[in-house]
Amino acid sequence: MVNPTSTEDVRSLWKVMGGSAILASMCCLPSVVLVLFGLASVSTAASLSDTLYWGTGGYWWFRGTLNLVSFLCVVVGLVVYFRNQGICTLDEAKRQRQRVMNTSLLVVLIFILSYLVFNYVILTEVGIALNLPWESSRFWN
Repeated sequence: MVNPTSTEDVRSLWKVMGGSAILASMCCLPSVVLVLFGLASVSTAASLSDTLYWGTGGYWWFRGTLNLVSFLCVVVGLVVYFRNQGICTLDEAKRQRQRVMNTSLLVVLIFILSYLVFNYVILTEVGIALNLPWESSRFWN
């Protein structure tokens, strides 16, 4: 028997999506936080974000690894969510494939959109407000 969707299960999915979007943005978030709290100069933070985002200095693997780990977190979160809903076997997943596909596609879409908005809108604007040289990275310019 399938358990009804509880508020706690839905909240856990939102936490996984939000946490994964923040994790995927860790190439730029540390620069903003360091400047925001006065722990680094603007030039140091800009250099750090360039190194982590573009992969200069041998760190070409960093951004791709963050994105992969974030996506794996979303997948694991979906597996845990569906297991809590009583979908524990492949046969049960096949019987409820429409629900599994719709929920999975919605979660992945929300994850991608939240990553894009957080990384390319919110962090960019906060970084520009903190005088980081990210003016050219605005996609609407």
